[in-house]
Formats: sequence, structure tokens, C-alpha cells
Amino acid sequence: MLFGCNDQQQTNQTIVVPEKPKNIIMVVGDGMGPAYISAYRYFHDDPNTAEIEQTVFDRTLVGMSSTYPAPISGYVTDSAAGATALSAGVKTYNGAIAMDVNKQPVTTVLEVSKRLGKKTGVVVTSQINHATPASFMSHNEARGNYDEIADSYVDNYQMYDVVLGGGWKFFLRDDRDLVSEFTELGYQYVDDYAALNKVAKDKPLLGLFADVGLPWALDDTDANRLKTMTSTALEQLENDNGFFMLIEASQVDWGGHSNDIAAAMGEMQDLANTLEMLEEYVAQHPDTLVVVTADHSTGGMTLGANGKYEWKPEVLRTMKHSPSYIAEQLLQTDITQQSTSDLLNFTLTESELALLKSSKNIGEDNQPLSSEGNPYADVSADAVKKALYVNIKHIIDARTLTGWTTGAHTAVDVPVFAFGSHSESFVGLNNNTDIANTVFSLLEHK
Repeated sequence: MLFGCNDQQQTNQTIVVPEKPKNIIMVVGDGMGPAYISAYRYFHDDPNTAEIEQTVFDRTLVGMSSTYPAPISGYVTDSAAGATALSAGVKTYNGAIAMDVNKQPVTTVLEVSKRLGKKTGVVVTSQINHATPASFMSHNEARGNYDEIADSYVDNYQMYDVVLGGGWKFFLRDDRDLVSEFTELGYQYVDDYAALNKVAKDKPLLGLFADVGLPWALDDTDANRLKTMTSTALEQLENDNGFFMLIEASQVDWGGHSNDIAAAMGEMQDLANTLEMLEEYVAQHPDTLVVVTADHSTGGMTLGANGKYEWKPEVLRTMKHSPSYIAEQLLQTDITQQSTSDLLNFTLTESELALLKSSKNIGEDNQPLSSEGNPYADVSADAVKKALYVNIKHIIDARTLTGWTTGAHTAVDVPVFAFGSHSESFVGLNNNTDIANTVFSLLEHK
């Protein structure tokens, strides 16, 4: 289709809009319900200006999506059923990996893309055989069958051109070395981010960068690791026939499950940076579609808790480490004003400091240990670390006035964002299956 310029514009140019996108990029912010978008806006805000600055999410919002699974699983989806809806346009039971309610495989948009001659890629911050990537790349009746799912990737190796994320635990096993099998099949393999700069562009690529999921963005050697991996994937996937890529900011969800607002905002920052890079890519490649959504929302996060009409993200903007990392460090050292200030990058009150000190006197039964002798004598390091982690999060929640209703998923609708070729196809209220079915139609799948 050709669209001419209006009377106020130059008339010597026309804008060519392709009939179908050449490249399709689906982005999933796992667990990223509406509250995460609002929280990121205020977290991202420059407090030195009167304006609340617009984010990449604000300027690309086109609609909302429902998330419910098949009736057998009620109204609250898990990531497997949610991802299957997004990958195959099919409602299914919680736990299903690209299977319908009768446990029969369903075709995914990645599979159709490959059959049409496109290159395909998957970039995630979880292990690459986790629920969302698996629902695009594999078929299994239970998401927890991690080894089976990993094995299936080798069996179907010709379906993928780039796969980046975590997962040494599942691919370098005592019973099977899947990394060696991939390399024997012609894949190049990397296991650190720096090596991504040296990969050949004419060979498929497998990159694994952690035992399971990647470290939190706040703790990783590359705080923008999703952006870094995506940049490499774009270079690897470009070709005359186009490509399909799935990108997942997997650990937004993990921040929600942990009720960890600091870690969640670190993940949102990495995702926002990735989307801004994709905006630039689409500007240079207008035949590319980017559609972004969540599979569900996690944690029931509230901005403004404890009866106060306030939310204060100031301490989140200055944090250099995740609460989990801070808990690990405090486990190994005396808890003092200096040690906590160095790690948290803000000064604790006396009551906050006392709360953290009390964490080292918590036993397995959550009762104070005897003050006589070694306080670690009857308690595991894991229990102390957990108590430290919980109390660090409580301090941050109290300071920011962040609330949580659950450590699980919720049934609320989630936002949909889109830009590039045919992004208008996602405007309005979508069912999650509509998103996949629209992508199928743009792939000319019958």
C-alpha cells in the first residue's frame, strides 16, 4: 500500500508500507502486569523536572489483553498456558508446553516462520528450556520436564538459528552433554557475554550464560544483558527472507514471585533499554513488527501501601545490587551501619538496622535462637540468608510504600505494546490467543 503525504507535508515522497512484515519480533515481559508499567514510569522519572517523562512503554501502548487459560484451569494462568496462547493461539491447561487440553501438540508461530524460510531466534533471561521459550520451541505435557524439553531442542535443532539465555544445568548433564551435541550439529557455542562480539554470522548460535536463569540485572556482569543478547541476535538473524524472534524479560516475573520491587525494576530497566534499541532498529527496518505483552501479572503489586497516598521510588534508583545479593553479603559479615550503607546505598534507621541484625538470630522455626554461644550453632546459613532477604525487602517496601497481595500470579488483564509494520493490528482489547492468531495471519499461515 502507498500512503501520500498530507497538504502540510512535502509531496515529493511516498511512504511504502509492506503488505506483510518481513521480520516479526514478539517480546514477553513475563509477569509484567499494569502496575509494573506504572512503577517503571515513576522509577524512570527525573525528580528534578516537573514533568513525568514518558517511557518506551507509554509511547508504544496500543491495548490490553486478557490472560485466562482453558476452563479446566480456571481464570488464573501459569506461564506455560500463557505462553502457549501467545505462541500457538490456543487456550490450554496450566503446565502445558504447546499442547492443547487433549495433550496434542499445537503449531507455533516460530515453527511456521521456519517452514516459511525465515530464520528464527529466542533470547531470554531464564533458562532457555523454561516455560515461555519452551512453548515456542517445543511440545511437552508438563513444563517441569526440563531435561526432556532440552533434549527436544537437539532433536529439532534445524528449527532454531539463535538461542540465548541460561541453562548449563540442563544442557551439561552427567547423562548427556547437549552442548557438545549442538556443536557437532554445526552450532557455535558461547558461554560469556563478551564472546557474543566474536561469533560468526553464517552459523547457528547457542549461548548459555548461567547455570539456570541469568543473575538479576542488578547483579550481572552486564546490567543490560537482554539488550546485549538481542543486539547479537538481530545481527545473526538478518537475511533476505526475514526472521521471527522471541524475546523474554523472564525475571520481571521472578521479581514479582519474590515480592522484590528492587530486582523487578532492574529487570524492567533492562527490558526498556532493549525496547528502545528495537525502536531504533524498526526506524531503520520499517518492514519489522515488534509486539510486546505479558503472559500474566505476578505478585499483585500495589503502588501506594499502608494507607498512604504515596509511592517513593527514590531508594530504588540508587541501588547497585539486588536484595538477594545484599543478603548473601550480609550473611558473611557483621551487620553495621557502614556495611549496610555500602551495600544498600542508603543509610538505615536504627530500627531498620536492628531488624537486619535480628535476622541472624532466626532459626528454622522462625523463633529467636538462644543468645548463649554461637548464634549459628542451630540454624542453617540458608535460613539466615532467607531471613535477611525477607527483611531487606520489607525495609525497601516500607520506604517505597510498595504492597503485594500474593507470591503467585493474578488474573488481571495485561498491556499490549506494538510498533513497526502492521502494529495497528493489535489495537484495543485482545484475548491472548488473538495476538498469536494475528501473527499467524501476518505470516500468511492457513
